[in-house]
Amino acid sequence: MKDYDENISFLGQWGRFQQIVFFLLCASILPNGFGALSVVFLTAIPSHHCLVPEVNLTQDWRNAIIPREVVNGIQEPSRCSRYRLDVVRNLSAQGLIPGRDVNLTDLEQEGCVDGWNYSKDIYQSTIVTEFDLVCGDQWKQPFTTTIFYLGFLAGSFFSGQLSDRFGRKPVLFITMALQTIFTFSEMFSPSWTVFSILIFFNGLGHNSNYVSGFVLGAEILTGKVRVLFSTMGVCLGFAIGYMLLPLFAYFLRDWKSLLLGVSLPGLLYIPFWWFIPESPRWLLSQGRVEEAEAIVRKAAKMNKVEAPQVIFEDYSAHADETKTDPKNHHNIFDLLRTRNIRNMTLILCLVWVTISAGYYGLSLNTSRLHADPYISCFLSAAVEVPAYVSSWLSLRYLPRRLSVICTMLIAGMSLYFIQLVPQSLSELAVALEMLGKYSLTTGIALMYAYTAELYPTVLRNTATGTCTTVSRVGTCVVPFVLLLGDYFRYMPYIILGSLSVVSAFAALFLPESFGQPLPQTIQEMQRRQRMRCPFITRKENSKSTVLFESQL
Repeated sequence: MKDYDENISFLGQWGRFQQIVFFLLCASILPNGFGALSVVFLTAIPSHHCLVPEVNLTQDWRNAIIPREVVNGIQEPSRCSRYRLDVVRNLSAQGLIPGRDVNLTDLEQEGCVDGWNYSKDIYQSTIVTEFDLVCGDQWKQPFTTTIFYLGFLAGSFFSGQLSDRFGRKPVLFITMALQTIFTFSEMFSPSWTVFSILIFFNGLGHNSNYVSGFVLGAEILTGKVRVLFSTMGVCLGFAIGYMLLPLFAYFLRDWKSLLLGVSLPGLLYIPFWWFIPESPRWLLSQGRVEEAEAIVRKAAKMNKVEAPQVIFEDYSAHADETKTDPKNHHNIFDLLRTRNIRNMTLILCLVWVTISAGYYGLSLNTSRLHADPYISCFLSAAVEVPAYVSSWLSLRYLPRRLSVICTMLIAGMSLYFIQLVPQSLSELAVALEMLGKYSLTTGIALMYAYTAELYPTVLRNTATGTCTTVSRVGTCVVPFVLLLGDYFRYMPYIILGSLSVVSAFAALFLPESFGQPLPQTIQEMQRRQRMRCPFITRKENSKSTVLFESQL
């Protein structure tokens, strides 16, 4: 039976059809770039202290009513307490001077019973200032980010299986619609609870859109163009969107205006429905040969080449069997059915969790890199461009497994070394953190392509969606990992660095996919990709393969 790539080789790799698919799918990823990390600005915590109402106080007492406390070696006004207003008012009325006539340490303190006064030097407003997510409610600030990424997790899980069952194209556009609608709806949240519910559904669309678009492009495009799309194309689309985020946030400093700015571009993608086709690979896996041939014939017409009379002759002979045989409907349990597939899936999930936690941890940590959060965010986004170029070169010339191991080791070592840098060399610490971000970003691009190459068409989107779903566990936890830095500055770096080193070792046991065509069936994957692990022998591999094939 001919490989799919051989059947459509007459199209060429870079005709008008491939160019339209390539650039439209890359463009569809742009909203993911400035939407996935918009929480950096939406949940930002401005400088704040207790609000002092307009009462008769001398200027000396108005300046002294907020206690001073030491935070990270720096003395600053307390964020969550003030001296009791009734006591201060009586002392002010008596004409006493704070610090001279009155010892401030002897005065009783109270919480911010009248609310807070937030600095507007950087942000006009955020959800923190809107819903007062500070002091006793400060836990809600990182939890909001966690809820958003829980939406990523749920979306990755369901969209992968829905895409393998109902098609890549409908899931792509449904998730794009979810992303746009719920981002816009968040502006009208009357409370933090409502905002949290809406941002969860917003998260459902974000990562699902990315995965569906990635798999659709990887299946339509072939050869070097597929590798270019999987790295330089789709990933640079995300990076460009990410670099636009600080630009949006700089000019739209009110959180509602920012949400409006990042949601409206979603309307521009409605016409894409008529230009982006369904994946012919997926249609063939479902026995819908005529529909697949119709798409390829239309592509041949666009590329101005002549299509053969019968394009998928070998697939046509098995079309009826594929349509009627219920065994051809696969699900997530097929990723765990045999021992070698199960071990490969578990190792991939570990690597995905590490890369996702590291990537989003360093991305959300940008506020500590520079006094200006907009510059910090742009630096974090800009470093992704050379990372994606590196991943493209690696995928084109280097084995996948070696590339993944090297990126994980570089990330782990750079994060470890940050704690050895003296505070006087803060620029070196920033450089090491950016090196870690560069390596982890390279690893993300590699893992999307690597995962898609290891699994067959009937499981490709389910496998990619499952791995990214599991990876969101790390993403959801990382906001609280960053909070550990308030107790020990280097703890987040130690945790993320250790995970990177462990994942690099685990990746040694993954199979290699470099230079091999994409498998169409589970049997092809089993025959060509054997796990070479110390706990799986060749004999066991062969036995499990025969058993699994007999179940099909």
